Amino acid sequence: MPALYRKRLIPSECIHLKDDIIVSCSDDYIITRWNTLHPKEDFSHGISYYAINKGWKISKFYKKDNTLAYIYCDIIDTHYDKNTDSYTFTDLLADVIIENNGLVRVVDLDELAEACQSHIISNDMLVTSLYRLNDLLSSIYSGSFKDYIEELAANEK
Repeated sequence: MPALYRKRLIPSECIHLKDDIIVSCSDDYIITRWNTLHPKEDFSHGISYYAINKGWKISKFYKKDNTLAYIYCDIIDTHYDKNTDSYTFTDLLADVIIENNGLVRVVDLDELAEACQSHIISNDMLVTSLYRLNDLLSSIYSGSFKDYIEELAANEK
């Protein structure tokens, strides 16, 4: 199985996700189960679907009692290194939260703007992030996003 890394721009860090369990993997996607790296009050573990060709990471965040806290979607850029058989997923800052009541919230656009203004990301990466965000929102609003959630549910057992 490949090694997985999560790269953040704000704060700048790259973490080996050595404890994440890959439950399904193909050239198009990776599904993992994980526990939080830093314990949080509102969730403790989850399952994630890395839609490699879409530039999305779709995660179901669960509370300690295994109830769904919410669905969290990161806009990402993926780099695969054949020599080390590793994926690095760079968080492109724009995120979407889907609450259990169906409310969809776009968050962290201020971080995306700050990263561009501070030259942490290029204009090309800003544009890529916005296009991927638009595609994700279009999928959510059209109903096709449910296919990803169903795939996660099928891999939760």
